[in-house]
Amino acid sequence: MNAVQFAERFSDEELVKIIDEGMIYMCACPAQLAEALRKVRQLYRYQTACLIDPKNDASVHNAIAESAAIAHQQLEDCMERVLDMEKWDRATLTMPSGLRRRQAAEIAGESGFADMSTALGDRIDPQ
Repeated sequence: MNAVQFAERFSDEELVKIIDEGMIYMCACPAQLAEALRKVRQLYRYQTACLIDPKNDASVHNAIAESAAIAHQQLEDCMERVLDMEKWDRATLTMPSGLRRRQAAEIAGESGFADMSTALGDRIDPQ
C-alpha cells in the first residue's frame, strides 16, 4: 500500500471524551480537533476499503490514503500539543479545573446567571 504508516495515538473513545468535555464546558477548539481526527480516520478507512476491489484504481486510493495518514499524524501531533498547553488530565482526558471555571464564568456572564455554580451546577469544583 502506501509508505506512510497510519497509527492512532488517541482511541475513538478518547476522541469522543474530548468532544464531550468540550461540549460540556463550551470549549470547542479541542472538540473540533477531535472531530477532524475522526473525519480523517473515516476517510483513511474508506480508502483502504476501496483498495480491496481490484476494479478500483489503486494509485488513486493509495494517494488519498497516504495524504489522510499524513494529515492524521499532523492532527494527532497538534492534539498532543493542545492538551499539554491547556494542561488537560491525560489519564482521564478532562479539562483542567481552571479552564472549566473560566468557561463557566463566561457562560454565567453571557447567560445572566448570578454565579458559575448556577451556570453549570455541580460540574465544576468551586475554587
